[in-house]
Amino acid sequence: MPGLTIGDTVPNIEAETTHGKIKLHDYIGDGWAIIFSHPGDFTPVCTTELGKMAAYAEEFSKRGVKLVGLSCDDVRTHNEWIKDIEAYTPGCKVSYPIIADSNREIMKQLNMVDPDEKDSSGNHLPSRALHIVGPDKKVKLSFLYPSTTGRNMDEVVRALESVQKASKHKVATPANWKPGEAVVISPTVSNEEAKQMFPNGYNTVHLPSNKDYLRFTNV
Repeated sequence: MPGLTIGDTVPNIEAETTHGKIKLHDYIGDGWAIIFSHPGDFTPVCTTELGKMAAYAEEFSKRGVKLVGLSCDDVRTHNEWIKDIEAYTPGCKVSYPIIADSNREIMKQLNMVDPDEKDSSGNHLPSRALHIVGPDKKVKLSFLYPSTTGRNMDEVVRALESVQKASKHKVATPANWKPGEAVVISPTVSNEEAKQMFPNGYNTVHLPSNKDYLRFTNV
């Protein structure tokens, strides 16, 4: 994707939302944030997604994460749409703000423009994008889906936990890793350092190369 990507600082945009005006950096504060965009209000896949984000809000909150959505409609339309979202996903409450981006400027700054999808007037629509942003206001991970593919919220949580662990410890998560499973120690950490950094110990996988780079531990 051109524009904003992993490692970049998100712009400190000022926007009207369903919770009033916000400045993005102030809203994020010292914690983490997930910024996610949707092609439009009153659309089927988006309605299911915002409901699921609301249903998972407590899981994100436990991990110190604030949520903020974005669509190219106005605040009034967002508020009407929220009634449908909450009705479709019973028990959910859309407690996070949704940014209004009627002039389609914010989606450009956040690199959330769908190159193909356009409205009836020929204007570009937001993509189905999601940025996980750290306390330093930098993008740690991005998802980009076509408008026809809804996100899997369990995968968002899994990816979030992965980047949070990597930010706290010199570790990475292996293929198909799930929260609670062992992680791998970074190759930059020597065995002596690993003994000090991971007092619970670690296991080295013996490979044909006889190189001890694949080391698993629990953190």
